Amino acid sequence: MINGHTKIYGILGRPVAHSLSPAMHNAAFQELGINAVYVPFPVTDLAQAVAGIRGLALGGASVTIPFKEEIIPLIEELDPQAARMAAVNTVVNRDGRLVGYNTDWLGAVTALKAQTGIAGEHILLLGAGGAARAIAFGILEHGGKVTITDIDASRAKNLAKDMGVEAIPMDALGQCPASILINATPVGMAPDLHGLPIEPNLLSRFSLVMDIVYRPLLTRLLREAQAHGARIIDGLQMLIHQATAQFELWTGREAPLETMTQAAYAALEEEG
Repeated sequence: MINGHTKIYGILGRPVAHSLSPAMHNAAFQELGINAVYVPFPVTDLAQAVAGIRGLALGGASVTIPFKEEIIPLIEELDPQAARMAAVNTVVNRDGRLVGYNTDWLGAVTALKAQTGIAGEHILLLGAGGAARAIAFGILEHGGKVTITDIDASRAKNLAKDMGVEAIPMDALGQCPASILINATPVGMAPDLHGLPIEPNLLSRFSLVMDIVYRPLLTRLLREAQAHGARIIDGLQMLIHQATAQFELWTGREAPLETMTQAAYAALEEEG
């Protein structure tokens, strides 16, 4: 029951109505008997929204597109890893002092480690946006090798420079010796159900393919990868594991992974 002692958490973004985070976090609060609620906050003014976290004594917030970088100068402290990535997806309110973290990289690494080791593995990363930055960071932290490509070659080069890795043009993917492929672009996301971020004839080169797109859950990339004999990781896995890390930062309790996983898949299924 929501009452005067209920702790409030939420997600700051634009848009956020589609977010699966409320389903996951509210299921977790209920499972552990924590008097808290998590709601979506569609933000029109980020500075005012951040002030609202302090003014309303919210416990914390998730931060999503387009505010992961913009929020940094508005909070008091950055976790060293978030500082290195220059992106925040989690804010913890410590008695009015807002601390920024990034759990996206933990979500990606945990999803990968459920299927493969990372140390010594060579991973081709499609995309050079914020998600790609977090994924590359996590792979490098765990001893993997990353090659980056993007349809915007200059963007790929800039991210590769920041990460100290190699960028290659899209027309050179056939020469990349990576054995794992991660799509960190929106290609294949509904309504672009036939979109494919890489030529299908190249998929036989990879033993494992991960997609961060989860609408639809089984993207064309993942279907084609399966047809070429690769193991796959769907886009909800990264989302779920970054959310469990957020939950633990906010509550100091071990996140109920199974409950949050079931809630995420059920919410996505309800969308049809």
